[in-house]
Amino acid sequence: MLSRSSFTSLVVGVFAVYVAHTCWVMYGIVYTRPCPAAADGAAGGCVWPYLARRPKLQLSVYTTTRSSIGAESNIDLVLNVENFDIESKFERTVNVSVPKKTRNNGTLYAFVFLHHAGILPWHDGKQVHIVSPLTTYMVPKPEEINLLTGESATQQIEAEKQTNALDEPVSHWRSRLTLNVMVEDFVFDGSSLPADVHRYMKMVQLGKTVHYLPILFIDQLSNRVKDLMVINRSTTELPLTVSYDKISLGKLRFWIHMQDAVYSLQQFGFSEKDADEVKGIFVDTNLYFLALTFFVAAFHLLFDFLAFKNDISFWKKKRSMIGMSTKAVLWRCFSTVVIFLFLLDEQTSLLVLIPAGIGAVIELWKVKKALKMTVRWQGLRPKFQFGAYNDSEKKTEEYDAQAMKYLSYLLYPLCIGGAGYSLLNVKYKSWYSWLINSFVNGVYAFGFLFMLPQLFVNYKMKSVAHLPWKAFTYKAFNTFIDDIFAFIITMPTSHRLACFRDDVVFLVYLYQRWLYPVDKSRVNEYGESYEEKSKKKS
Repeated sequence: MLSRSSFTSLVVGVFAVYVAHTCWVMYGIVYTRPCPAAADGAAGGCVWPYLARRPKLQLSVYTTTRSSIGAESNIDLVLNVENFDIESKFERTVNVSVPKKTRNNGTLYAFVFLHHAGILPWHDGKQVHIVSPLTTYMVPKPEEINLLTGESATQQIEAEKQTNALDEPVSHWRSRLTLNVMVEDFVFDGSSLPADVHRYMKMVQLGKTVHYLPILFIDQLSNRVKDLMVINRSTTELPLTVSYDKISLGKLRFWIHMQDAVYSLQQFGFSEKDADEVKGIFVDTNLYFLALTFFVAAFHLLFDFLAFKNDISFWKKKRSMIGMSTKAVLWRCFSTVVIFLFLLDEQTSLLVLIPAGIGAVIELWKVKKALKMTVRWQGLRPKFQFGAYNDSEKKTEEYDAQAMKYLSYLLYPLCIGGAGYSLLNVKYKSWYSWLINSFVNGVYAFGFLFMLPQLFVNYKMKSVAHLPWKAFTYKAFNTFIDDIFAFIITMPTSHRLACFRDDVVFLVYLYQRWLYPVDKSRVNEYGESYEEKSKKKS
């Protein structure tokens, strides 16, 4: 079998190969090899840009309930930009007429045409167009009410309608349409056209040379959940903000791959809201910060794995609770489960929810080890048995109970007062939502106080040798990485603040490690001391 150090080295090696491979793939996406014959002025095998001829263009946006059109019947012109300049960005808001079919949970499509000025799109043989739905289906967010005063008058009117609709997806309006045109005069090699861009290209033969028409692209990553509007039966017009900006070939290829990745996530079961969190990472940050985010996320995964591995290894071999605060273990388990239920109730991104769920399962297992609990089954009924503590462990429990006694005088009134205040002044979806929010607000606001018993035990024993320092080190790295993610990934504000609160706790632990140097007569995390090991060997 591989030793622990060999296994860790193997994991780090695989991680390094993964990062190097990803960098190489990203380079292949951003960099496109031009046609070698173009440098010599030869036309053979090259695909030339039609935009290099500087044609006069016009941009037209139509809406229709059909996914394909063959003529100008049953379509509405919502935007017409004459003398369209591909180098100039713009943003315009127009009112779009909503057909009856769309109001009845139907779909409305936008057809975007880029064609020669003065010629209708369907009469222009060199026009390019792209189609995008202006509606999407999503379960509407439940209304929040004051649990003591009940529903407002407006909510009572809408209650009957919402009862049947809350669990069913309804049609939502995408209020933004972001367009791009690739403006580089890039000459492609006809024998090795990039597959990602090829599906957006339309070729024409002009004399002896092959040209590709302007590459028109709709940025689907800019369609965010926050911009969606519910379509009801009384809606006759809705606003649509059409924005345009030029795009480089490298960014276009990168954006196509990112859109395909988001689409794949949705095919694997990610909801619109989950996919929106991924979109936010790409849209709300520039490319340099995005590259930093990738490396940060990669290291976060590595440290998460190593922290889980060392934490499980520590508790798996733990035979004694000397120097370990049982109350802190119980509280950490309770708080982790509450945070997981809170994130689940808030429909938080799976990027945050899945690690929280794994952490909750590990904390439950650690409680079983800390309480020396064994489960015996008597038929279908489980019977729980708890092991006995020795004198040293009982001394630790005394310190633990003493710390909790003083802490309860401060903690309980604060939590009860906060829960009462939120009940009177904050609206919630249900009593369960209020209960989970009250628990989690107590965890986030005052949860770090429950880490004080372990600090108190360390102070009384003048030792930190019993703590899992390897796991702590990896968790410390992840805590600082979480500070970066707190500004990138959408999450509740209280969860974001808790990331910075953990920094303070780790700094206190580090201070205690410096304050109480290593003493070989003290027990380590496995209930053994260096001197005892020497005696056994002799």
